[in-house]
Amino acid sequence: MQKWLYGKGGYYESHKDIGKKGDFYTAVSSSIFFGGSIAKRIINTIESGFLSSTCSVVEIGAHKGYLLADIVQFLFTLKPELLKTMSFVIVEPFEQNRVTQLKYFEESFGDAVKLIHFQSLSELKCEEAFFIANEIFDAFACEVVDDGKMLVYENGELTFEPMDDITKKLSICYDIHKGEIPLGYEEFAEDMSKSAKKYEFVTFDYGDRYARGDFSLRVYDKHKVYPFFSLTNFIEEKIEEKKFKDFYKKSDITYDVNFDYLIKAYEKSGAKMELFSSQFSALMRFGLGELLEILQKNSTEEIYKSEINRVKILIDPSMMGERFKMVAFRKT
Repeated sequence: MQKWLYGKGGYYESHKDIGKKGDFYTAVSSSIFFGGSIAKRIINTIESGFLSSTCSVVEIGAHKGYLLADIVQFLFTLKPELLKTMSFVIVEPFEQNRVTQLKYFEESFGDAVKLIHFQSLSELKCEEAFFIANEIFDAFACEVVDDGKMLVYENGELTFEPMDDITKKLSICYDIHKGEIPLGYEEFAEDMSKSAKKYEFVTFDYGDRYARGDFSLRVYDKHKVYPFFSLTNFIEEKIEEKKFKDFYKKSDITYDVNFDYLIKAYEKSGAKMELFSSQFSALMRFGLGELLEILQKNSTEEIYKSEINRVKILIDPSMMGERFKMVAFRKT
């Protein structure tokens, strides 16, 4: 999975589109009010006294920079004085993405907002930060395990082999015996802890609070979902005509986030879980309803109805509302 997504010629290296022209939608590509709700959360976090007005707003996994730009736009609308004291940062390993993000910010804000880049969290050092990430943990590399064995890809063939010692230890530690074991959550949480003396981190992703005890690995290609094992020889009766080789490095591959695993990783780093909820509950708690009321009072009925239809994608239980979850951590 690491090579598929991030290796030479990997899926993300080629800068894939998200949305109608891509392989999948995200909350960011659905409505600007996703970023607006997060901006409202940032303001509330500052007004409550947890963070100061000089904190850095840091997005991780920003793709083209749309989410952070939406956040900046809503901060300008709701509390413009914050733009004079805050720093806006994107952690981005890919140079092509950094160029695209800088261009988008220049087109959107000119010289009014300076965008700062770091290639990794380990490079960032600040006093206070509000971190935000959308759908990054389902793109971390993972080991796929089943009853003491792990999936291995070698010489163009997929096989299940006995677990190595590291995977066996993780399987026991997190009680995952069938499904996906994420790799790198602990290191990521530790890097975040070292990068800011005090922080709040809000992240959204597709998954469940606890492991399901089954496989969730799947491939997205042009908005069609392929269960991973339906593309392999492990299933005698073929469900799909194509094989995983047809999608390797060309399409997105992902799995359900085990939030219990993520929470434990952050607790190990010294952070505490502040909130956990569905995306619907989180956005409403952050202030989505208030923002829509402001829109209704200050726009035409046509514009309001159009945005409501977009927002429904974010909060409708049959869409993103329930299957996507939000978890917030704080470190003091």
